[in-house]
Amino acid sequence: MNRINKLFNKKKNILSIYFTAGYPDLNDTIEIIKILDECGVDMIEIGMPFSDPIADGPIIQESSKKAIDNGMNIKLLFNQLLNIRKFTQIPIILMGYINPVYQFGYNNFINKLIECGIDGVILPDLPLNDYLDSFKKEFDKKNLSYISLVSPNTSVNRIRQIDNLSKGFIYVVSSSSITGKKSDFTKSQIQYFNTINKLNLSNPTIIGFGISDKKSFQNACKYSNGAIIGTKFIQSIPKSIPNNNLRKNIEKYIFSIR
Repeated sequence: MNRINKLFNKKKNILSIYFTAGYPDLNDTIEIIKILDECGVDMIEIGMPFSDPIADGPIIQESSKKAIDNGMNIKLLFNQLLNIRKFTQIPIILMGYINPVYQFGYNNFINKLIECGIDGVILPDLPLNDYLDSFKKEFDKKNLSYISLVSPNTSVNRIRQIDNLSKGFIYVVSSSSITGKKSDFTKSQIQYFNTINKLNLSNPTIIGFGISDKKSFQNACKYSNGAIIGTKFIQSIPKSIPNNNLRKNIEKYIFSIR
């Protein structure tokens, strides 16, 4: 049982925050993690910047481009995270796309996850069969969580298959759109959430995409174990900001959620 499983076993209404590594400045990654920990965030997802983030909206795309321009890459990110467990025991997940991981090397990637104390990964464009062939054996052996996404277009059979292969939680995409689309949940979205809940899945669920404020966070928690906020959090941090104001901006936003 890793940190993700322990978190879901003891807590409800989980607040997970996503941010892009190397944004707004190259060396802000660790400071942001420390501040989020001190603010009482339950889980952190760190985006590995990629030049073609197809599932992301313009805000996260811009942060990814800025991070790459700053010099961020997977190797540097792992170097930054090497001693992170001296500062926090919050579950940490790396989220990104498979191409940079492939270039870094699957075995190297897995070894670095363990070395840094990372709890799991989200790779939206990794096919399940490729996960089974290239990752699952080592993930199970090393007690790493592989987090899959489901959307309103995912069939019940596919959701059950994902549930059987997942370990940690299932990322429920609130709508069939890119990140950053803000709106109240529609009747069809609520029906979709209820359908997933009626499946009695073995993994807990977290809702993401479109969660931006206290109201939408609390609403998402009615239908899942928690929610993920990314775009609005990144948007709350100015592109260039003195370190003392970085803390103030993060604290202001997180405390506005709960």
